[in-house]
Amino acid sequence: MRWHELTVLATESSQEMVTHYLTELGAGGVSVEEAWSPDKPRDTKYGEVYDTPLNDIRPGYALYKAYFSEDYEMEPIATELRTLLEGLPEYGYDAGEFTIHVGSVHEDDWANAWKQYFKPVAVTDRLVIKPTWEEYEPKKEGELIIELDPGMAFGTGTHPTTKLCLKALESAIEGGERIIDVGTGSGVLAIGAMKLGAAKVLALDLDPVAVKCAQENVELNGYDKVIEVRRSDLLGVLNESEAGAREADGVKPPADLVVANILAEIILLFIADVMDVLKPGGLYIASGIFKNKEEAVEAGLLAAGFEIVDVLRQEDWVAFVAGKPKGEVE
Repeated sequence: MRWHELTVLATESSQEMVTHYLTELGAGGVSVEEAWSPDKPRDTKYGEVYDTPLNDIRPGYALYKAYFSEDYEMEPIATELRTLLEGLPEYGYDAGEFTIHVGSVHEDDWANAWKQYFKPVAVTDRLVIKPTWEEYEPKKEGELIIELDPGMAFGTGTHPTTKLCLKALESAIEGGERIIDVGTGSGVLAIGAMKLGAAKVLALDLDPVAVKCAQENVELNGYDKVIEVRRSDLLGVLNESEAGAREADGVKPPADLVVANILAEIILLFIADVMDVLKPGGLYIASGIFKNKEEAVEAGLLAAGFEIVDVLRQEDWVAFVAGKPKGEVE
């Protein structure tokens, strides 16, 4: 089977928006290759291994490749994407002097080729993400291994926003927590939470491809009895009738912790909903926030009544750990 390959050259700072738009336009998979140069050393503090040589992508830019099945009409998609990228400044982003190119590729050329670049990596002091097709021997006592095959879902767990979430979970989880993972993607955060000692996780995603992928990874790690994967628009599944809520065997409000690694704009849309589903004293870990949106998200959290417990940063990305006051009435 042949696929349409839509290639975009745009700024790294617009990465979350570009990948979001490509997915919304129907892409069955998106890859991102950032610019590297001698003055931008690769991060190896957690044991990352890089097999590819430095590329010649323009500094500050990234190459985004999205794949669409052959029954899509690509000209309207490319036109709409151009309009969306031109409008990014309205939301505080800038795609720069971007280019869009449409080509084609055979399925075998991309579906599995990327796997050679995804190696086992320590993402926190205790958590290691191991691709299912790679061999790995623990490097130290107490390592927690997450088996992962991202498939066509977003998230290998190695992006700074995901690392920030996993670090925050590692600090927050004491054992026995009931957690809701909003926008679970490949399920890496839900699985990481269980590895760290959570009791149950409700993993939600709107994308049916992500739901299927997350479920497969949950089963691969042996957590299908304690992680429930459901399709939902943000926390919409928890706003169903009481009878519908009872059908969810796992986590129901109030939860001990909510984690969301999604766009800042989306985080701002459902802060009040998160407050509603958390127990007093519960925590909200919000990541996926580019630095230019930090103040807006912080203001939104404070306006909703949250207390800022911690702020984590990596490269240009930010994650908040916010607490629901213990005096809140459920």
